[in-house]
Amino acid sequence: MDAAALAVLAIILLICYLMKRATAGSAREPPAAGGGWPLIGHLHLFGNPGQPLHETLGALADKYGPIFSMRIGVHPAVVVSSSELAKECFTTLDAAVSSRPKFTAAKLLTYDYASFAFGAYGDFWREMHKIVVSELLSTRRLELLQGIRESEVQSALKAVHRAWAEKRGDLLVDMKQWFGDASLNVILRMVSGKRYCIGSVDDEEQVRRVRRVLRDFFQWLGFAVIGDAIPFLGWLDLGGEVKQMKKTAAEMDSIVSEWLEEHRQRRDWGETKTEKDFIDVLLSAVDGVDLAGYDADTVIKATCSTVIAAATDTTSATMTWALSLLLNNRHVLERVQEELDEHVGKERLVNESDISKLEYLQAVVKETMRLYPAAPLPGPREFTKDCTLGGYRIRAGTRFIFNAWKLQRDPGVWSNPLEFQPKRFFTTHKDVDVKGQHFELLPFGAGRRSCPGISFSIQMTLLALAAFLQAFDITTPNNAQVDMSATFGLIVIKATPLEVLVRPRLPYQLLSIDETKENLAN
Repeated sequence: MDAAALAVLAIILLICYLMKRATAGSAREPPAAGGGWPLIGHLHLFGNPGQPLHETLGALADKYGPIFSMRIGVHPAVVVSSSELAKECFTTLDAAVSSRPKFTAAKLLTYDYASFAFGAYGDFWREMHKIVVSELLSTRRLELLQGIRESEVQSALKAVHRAWAEKRGDLLVDMKQWFGDASLNVILRMVSGKRYCIGSVDDEEQVRRVRRVLRDFFQWLGFAVIGDAIPFLGWLDLGGEVKQMKKTAAEMDSIVSEWLEEHRQRRDWGETKTEKDFIDVLLSAVDGVDLAGYDADTVIKATCSTVIAAATDTTSATMTWALSLLLNNRHVLERVQEELDEHVGKERLVNESDISKLEYLQAVVKETMRLYPAAPLPGPREFTKDCTLGGYRIRAGTRFIFNAWKLQRDPGVWSNPLEFQPKRFFTTHKDVDVKGQHFELLPFGAGRRSCPGISFSIQMTLLALAAFLQAFDITTPNNAQVDMSATFGLIVIKATPLEVLVRPRLPYQLLSIDETKENLAN
């Protein structure tokens, strides 16, 4: 080969090398987190009892940056924890990150992914999401159901007042249970028309059963088994988790099937109701809809069980964290009650039309959601096509983990990010809300796959807190600080009871129970 040919070949090779280098530089992989093990990758980080996963991933973000890659068994994953990257994910790349990966808990607990919340992104998801939002969680529908929320909260207040009157002194109330029962009754009435009246032994046993099943249902949905990360080990059930999931799924199915059968019988018998619940609506709404091969009963049960479990635990968890923070910051608690006295007074009970005037309480709830988002790592997603995120190449099939907890404590966005400062929403973050449009505060996620129950959760949280703080003066036993330790799953729940001593701060007549009306209502 002569010198000219060699020169041409050398030039061609040089051009190919430069093109390859340029391509690699423009589509580089995200930084890879260290500490991965053979076969399981970073799976060992997901079961560390000493540190919750969102904090572990937050510490890795401090080391590797706001986007980094890791491996969950055989599955590649990318973790995002900055507002800039979140905005790119939930706007430009939203369609590409709106699907769910398959995992055992969702398969077993949602009738093989018949729940829109855990199904793949596509026509079935769009149709069921539209039905749920328009028929249960839209602004118009929530306005029509306002009476349910107010009546249930007032009934729960009066039950506490009756217990206080019988004791004739400071009454110790477990607020985790109170918030949970109030939230459960509201969402059950909205979805199934059911109401469990606290008072009789039978009802209390039923409440405990339903709450236990719902809690187990939602906690298991946040649990990953070994087969989810390493498929060829899927036959193993060393800890018995799969067996427990199947048991919970059967219990949940028994409860929801009973409700559905009651509704079908009433419809077949031509009975009419003045107040249609969500099951009534679904029985008609799913007719003629392409249900992706599922039968109508399965879709209705999967949808209702997911909506009830999600609405109950996430909402009551936020209420509990908010009250815990207020009790640990008594000056803020006093300011909230002063605002209630100023805008509502003590001659009537607070209602939802008052909430818009309670701006300081709204700031308290926003700050609570910033510090203690109910879902610090919103439900798992995966990329359905090759993308570029933050200048990095992301391959289709990569799991997408969004660390809302880390993002909402970013010192570059929030001054003194670890401190409880509601006043920041009157100054530096005056116009920031939690509905998915401000990417520095995303407790409900954002984009197509954000939580559809944002409005319900906010309304219920504000009403319950306002009503309880208007009705009662509260303190902790011995004025002790509230323990803020938590248990971690799909949502973050306060680990210990929130017990407070209560004393009425409203006239007796407002909180006394009209036995005649109460009996008629039940």
